Amino acid sequence: MDGCRVPRRTLAMSSSEEADLLRLEEVFSTTLARTISLILQPLLLADPEPSDPCGKECLRLLQQLHGSAQRLWYVTEQSLLSLRQRLYHPPSKGLETVMLLSNADYVLQAHMEYIKSYTDCVVAQAFQKVSKKRSEFWRSQRKALRQLLSSGSSEGSVGTTMCQALRQPLSQHVQKYVLLLLSLRDTLDENHPAQELVMHAVTLFGNLQSFMGQALDQAVATQALWHSLSSRLRDALCSPAHRLLQDSQDIPVVVTPLRAERVLLFDDSLVLLQGHNIHTFDLKLVWVKPGQDKCVLHILTPEEEISFCTRDPQGQVVWQWKVTQAVCQALCGKKDFPVLGSGRETSVPPECRCVAYTFRREGRLCQATYDGEWCRAKPHGKGTLKWPDGRNHVGTFYQGLEHGFGICLVPQASEDKFDCYKCHWREGRMCEYGICEYGTDEVYKGYFQAGLRHGFGILESVPQAPQPFRYTGHWERGQRSGYGIEDDRDRGERYIGMWQADQRHGPGVVVTQAGVCYQGTFQGDKMAGPGILLCEDDSLYEGTFTRDLTLLGKGKVTFPNGFTLDGSFSSGTDKGLYTQGVLDTAALPPDPSSTRKRQLGLGTFPVESRWQGVYSPFRDFLRLGCPGEQQEALLGFHMQRSRELRKSQEYLCCERTHPEDCVGSMEDTLKELLQHRKPKALQQYLRKALSNSRHPLGQLLRTLMMTFQATYSGIGANKHLQEMAQEEVKQHARELWAAYRGLLKVALQRQGQTLEEENMETRDLQVHGLLLPLILPSFYSELFTLYLLLHEREDGLYSRGITNLSLFPDTKLLEFLDVQKHLWPLKDLKLTSNQRYSLVRDKCFLTATECLQKIITTVHPREKLEILEKTYGEIEATVSRVLGCKYKLPMDDLLPLLIYVVSRARIQHLGAEIHLIRDMMDPVHTGGLHDFLLTALESCYEHIQKEDMRLHHLPGHWDARELW
Repeated sequence: MDGCRVPRRTLAMSSSEEADLLRLEEVFSTTLARTISLILQPLLLADPEPSDPCGKECLRLLQQLHGSAQRLWYVTEQSLLSLRQRLYHPPSKGLETVMLLSNADYVLQAHMEYIKSYTDCVVAQAFQKVSKKRSEFWRSQRKALRQLLSSGSSEGSVGTTMCQALRQPLSQHVQKYVLLLLSLRDTLDENHPAQELVMHAVTLFGNLQSFMGQALDQAVATQALWHSLSSRLRDALCSPAHRLLQDSQDIPVVVTPLRAERVLLFDDSLVLLQGHNIHTFDLKLVWVKPGQDKCVLHILTPEEEISFCTRDPQGQVVWQWKVTQAVCQALCGKKDFPVLGSGRETSVPPECRCVAYTFRREGRLCQATYDGEWCRAKPHGKGTLKWPDGRNHVGTFYQGLEHGFGICLVPQASEDKFDCYKCHWREGRMCEYGICEYGTDEVYKGYFQAGLRHGFGILESVPQAPQPFRYTGHWERGQRSGYGIEDDRDRGERYIGMWQADQRHGPGVVVTQAGVCYQGTFQGDKMAGPGILLCEDDSLYEGTFTRDLTLLGKGKVTFPNGFTLDGSFSSGTDKGLYTQGVLDTAALPPDPSSTRKRQLGLGTFPVESRWQGVYSPFRDFLRLGCPGEQQEALLGFHMQRSRELRKSQEYLCCERTHPEDCVGSMEDTLKELLQHRKPKALQQYLRKALSNSRHPLGQLLRTLMMTFQATYSGIGANKHLQEMAQEEVKQHARELWAAYRGLLKVALQRQGQTLEEENMETRDLQVHGLLLPLILPSFYSELFTLYLLLHEREDGLYSRGITNLSLFPDTKLLEFLDVQKHLWPLKDLKLTSNQRYSLVRDKCFLTATECLQKIITTVHPREKLEILEKTYGEIEATVSRVLGCKYKLPMDDLLPLLIYVVSRARIQHLGAEIHLIRDMMDPVHTGGLHDFLLTALESCYEHIQKEDMRLHHLPGHWDARELW
């Protein structure tokens, strides 16, 4: 190649440095080819199919080295080609076409792969071990091996000579690379287009030179380490991937509490030797913390906290630097390039990392594998914890414990059965709101404390269970305690009352499928002492019962007709009921309305204390200032309920409000609250909030709806519970208004303002006038059913009266109701030639009738009263039109006309409607026009009930059957 020097050419920037690079690449390519043929290929043939594990590992390493050497030779040949094209065609090829400059990273990668393969062989002593297989052959090749070395001679074994022959050409080649690239840089001016490429190549290969020196030193030191260890320790630790970074024999340390005899820092692990015991710590899970003493260094790992004590502060600095940089390198997942610590700033490993680790120490986490985020040697952040028995927890962790939302699966003995806990956790225990689906097919939705059910919650079985049940109420330390509702669907009973230690204890009411009701005091899950029994036919028993609610002992029965039976009761052998006492038939018949309207639970369960477990979490939420991240934990979350969800690891992607969203949504909720304080805007805001299941008020309302349905729907649809339900709805309105005020107070406080005080009168106006109409639709179905049952008899009489009155033509009915004839709207009766006034029906006061029929289309008492007022207006308008002047109807004229309109409207269950309006109407209307009209409607209702009796006493020509 000496005759191939290309003279310097100014225009193309071809220089002697480029020619030197060409010669350097040619020499290195030739040397690599000889190395492959003289050393690597014979090494692979020394023992092509070893049987022992050590031989197989050596062969694998040599094959890897052979492959990387061939790749390096190929890249060198490509570099040669680019240089020749550049030098032989200077006008058309710029300096940027030289591969060493344009694709320096590609060339560098080939060198790095060769260095790694070579140092792996050095660490494993592969050359020495394999050369022994054909020792005679290698002794004959000693002269050829020495010729590969620049010095031409080498002392030592064949293995040592091989090591030098494979390393020395590369080291010298990279060194010359750097020098020639530096020289080339100096020949270019600052504005030359290739200047940046040359600078980049200089930096890369300069770093490569330093890295190679460090890698070779580490490999040699690691190789030497194996000779200093016992065979047992060497077999356990020896690995081609290991690189020794620091040995306590060089810088001694005293280790506590493990008292290790020797400490070895590798590039991937920290090893403590204690006799024949080896303690290995993955560097990805090692945190370094300097001690207060300058000679002490603390090492934090998932299960150990170790202290290193050096003889002097300088030793502590070295160990801290070495361990810190090793941790950085381990977290990078590859050898650092350029060399660690070569920059101006020392690398600092991140406090938070994401790594998988299996716990070994005895305890709660023994054999469990955690895969997720860590901080300072503790699980911290999102992660998954799995035990060998199939248990796993997916969620968030805080300082090593489950904390925040998480889902835990606990396998049951039977195949494919799990307890699935979708809850919030605090310090490793379930806390606040959660949903638990058990392998027994039972489901619990409610609150926890310290891992136990505590507060409000619902536990129910699937409908197909052998003994289906549902409990809705309060819990204390895992047991039913306080006010609660239990459905025993197998027996067809519902218990409403107090609990203690998982048993019915205290005052309670039992409602059966047959309509029979019991009220008394329970102890140990059974009724004890006196109580009362109400039958479907309104019979009343007052006395004592057996534990299974059978009449026993002294008691008194009051029959619907007023007869009483006072005596002793017992059950015979044939399970019949026996009694001995006095039957009194002389008593006056009781008032039927008072008999039918006997109510249970009033005073026994104060409405203010029934559902405190629902309101308490909300009050706590307000007291804490409505922190967004706790909104879900305190008020519940939305999640699919599906078997497929249990089997999937995508638990945290289910339909939940994410904590980040909670913070934003809570801030938005409070801001929006302040923008809607005027009456009309407030009404619209509350309507929207209460209908939104993700708004705190909407979440609260839905929970209250569940408690209401659990109490009063199905078996609980009993007329004797009507007043309990009515006062409960009013209490919910009061509590929801207080909840709104609490949110408003927090919103104002965040703005530096205070909420003005509210007196009792103002509060009642807002509760009845604003909030009650908004929430009543949520409870209306169950509540109105109770009113229907309670007023069933009166509505039956009313219906018969309506049926009879509907047979009358308009004029006959007006005459029958004593409506003055000058008020009859005869002009509205448009007749054909074959009709008479006495045959036309449903034509008079038609607009008023149609208006009144709308009363059943709404649930709001205020809207029902407004419809009644419009009906009154339509009646007056019709009369005024008939008289030709504006006319105010006196009560004597209004009542018969209103009876006429009511009878023609044919509204079903009018009695239930009237009583619900009366009970739930805004007190502000008391004594006003609405109160007057409602009283008039009540009078109409009572008159119509009595019409059936009147019709039976009319003269024959008024007989309804003869009206046609």
